[in-house]
Amino acid sequence: MDQFSRVLLLIIIGVSLQAQSDAPQKFVTEHQDHFGRYTAIGEETMMLDKEGNPEAIIWSLSYLRKEGEQSTGRPVLFIFNGGPGSASVWLHMGLFGPQLAQVASAANEDDGAAPFVMIDNPYSLLDLVDLVFIDPVGTGYSRVVNKGKESNYWGLNEDAESIATFIRMWISKNQRWNAPKFIAGESFGTTRAAGVARALHQRGKDMALNGLVLISQALDYTGSTPEPDNLIAFLTYLPTMAATAWYHKKAGRDHALADFVEEARNFTYDEYAPALLRGNTLTADAKDHIAQRLAYFTGLDKAYILRADLRVTATRFRKELLRKEGLTIGGLDSRYTMEEYDQTAATPTHSDAASAAISSAYTAALHTHFANNLGIAMELPYLTSNGSIYPKWNWRPVSPEQSWEPAYVNVAPQLSWAMRANQQLEVMVANGYYDLVTPFFDAEYTFQRHGILPDRVEMQYYEGGHMMYTQHDELKQLSADIRSFLTRCLAQ
Repeated sequence: MDQFSRVLLLIIIGVSLQAQSDAPQKFVTEHQDHFGRYTAIGEETMMLDKEGNPEAIIWSLSYLRKEGEQSTGRPVLFIFNGGPGSASVWLHMGLFGPQLAQVASAANEDDGAAPFVMIDNPYSLLDLVDLVFIDPVGTGYSRVVNKGKESNYWGLNEDAESIATFIRMWISKNQRWNAPKFIAGESFGTTRAAGVARALHQRGKDMALNGLVLISQALDYTGSTPEPDNLIAFLTYLPTMAATAWYHKKAGRDHALADFVEEARNFTYDEYAPALLRGNTLTADAKDHIAQRLAYFTGLDKAYILRADLRVTATRFRKELLRKEGLTIGGLDSRYTMEEYDQTAATPTHSDAASAAISSAYTAALHTHFANNLGIAMELPYLTSNGSIYPKWNWRPVSPEQSWEPAYVNVAPQLSWAMRANQQLEVMVANGYYDLVTPFFDAEYTFQRHGILPDRVEMQYYEGGHMMYTQHDELKQLSADIRSFLTRCLAQ
């Protein structure tokens, strides 16, 4: 490590440590960076059942700035990723942590193989807020124990309640009830954040947040589920398709990106949406006109668009845009490409090109950071993602005793509720132009309805994908925007 990140002292605390696996473990290290001294605490927190018996463990990693003896008033930012089934490794080693995995900004470069480069985070927020990374049950080192049931944690409401409970426990243990509090979530982590924001006001233990940072938001899944029978998604994905076609030089090259995206927005509002609503009552001339305009924005052949009945899903677009070049574009970041084996498939057949380009570096960086810098020694495997969670996930927004007809997940009303219950709650939404998982126009569609208060919402846009911070310039800008947002919230 360089001079700003030397480990000064390592203290490993635990009751019998690995010899007694049901005892919560805690690893404490002291560090110094260019802002000064801070403490890193990796620890297990026991979640109790109604009888007070441990039923699960949540792993967290806290970075606490040393400010003399009085630190109970320091602001704190709770951070988690999404999935559901993802640990906090991505935001930890990509954006907020004191050390970051350095990956190539260029979309045509893969992370390759070890050794990977780690750098001190030049945009750290530790001078402004303390950081707490949370791994929900089933991810990282978090898990059910004893007679605990996965079903108590693997669900829309269950997940929000467990994270809200953990946050209250952390706040009580660290005496931060009167300190400013923030949440940063990514992807499904934004779904979780909205639920947690509301849950913190309930159960007779009211806790108001100062702000939410929503990275690649996913509040109303209507606009982020590209299925053939979902009319809204054809609209919400089109501007991202236009941005992608622009990047790959298939459309709009005589325009600046922002101008071309704005043109696509206006077309979607004024022409595409009315055309889709008309369905098969659309005249042949009108259908031909819409197909021509879609070809202009997406770079796809007009004949292909007509065969698709003006409805090209995002997954088909990923396969079709560069088909002649033999390439499939990424979903998490549509700038990335991959040469798949099956060149005749209608949709992608391999892992996401963007994910494949960075995952090894992030995983290796996290394990290296834990072992070399934080002295964390656990016998358990750290699950950066857990594929067994999603198929078992309970998406019901109501209790089993209540009737419910399946529908797209929508927690936007919960955010609206939380913003009305707490009139100082501010929201920042970070959007990537090349995100074909949670498109930026879906964020606009979501935040324009559901009773969300627009005067307390800040929209930001970046020339990156779902994880826009993998690009060096966008990492710098995103960090600056988050710093500005937090500073403004703290000044209220």
